[in-house]
Amino acid sequence: MRTLEIGGAAASLLLASACGSMMPMTPAMTPAVTPSTASIDNASLPEAVRVPSGEMQKAWTVGKGEITYECRAKKEMVDQYEWAFAGPAATLHDASGKAVGKYYGPPTTWEAMDGSKVGGKQVAVAPHQAGAIPLQLVKAEPAVGSGAMQGVTYIQRLKTVGGVAPSALCAVANQGEKKQVAYQADYVFYGR
Repeated sequence: MRTLEIGGAAASLLLASACGSMMPMTPAMTPAVTPSTASIDNASLPEAVRVPSGEMQKAWTVGKGEITYECRAKKEMVDQYEWAFAGPAATLHDASGKAVGKYYGPPTTWEAMDGSKVGGKQVAVAPHQAGAIPLQLVKAEPAVGSGAMQGVTYIQRLKTVGGVAPSALCAVANQGEKKQVAYQADYVFYGR
């Protein structure tokens, strides 16, 4: 049975670039997040999620989606259970709200409408606000296909809202059960 649980705040704002021109964009305005500029001031971010110097912001999109959690036995304690991250699914939007791509996993993938896509490995996280998944810095792997994702080197997840593991009971009786939790986050893409 699929259930939708809304963590901390409602929707999902996912900022992952998937625009054909790869020009910096301001995110669409939503009730949960109202950014004042399209440029990210990395010096104002927690040090752990700052991009290395020399990286240039390529694009910024907004997405909305869910994170799926599955009730599983803990890795080190098989007689205890927890809601484990199973994967994201979100639609990415440009500043006007037009769908420009999608974000999904596993494996974690950002895919533009032109078919180009990029995955990556988490470098660091930093806490954001209660009830929200942490901010994140991802080092991108080489893009597949030519298009909007070509040349992306780093991806930041910022301004997160919601997405934390469900508070519902997870035990042997409901092992394998999955729950989707709404979230939002900005994904900013960088390259050289």
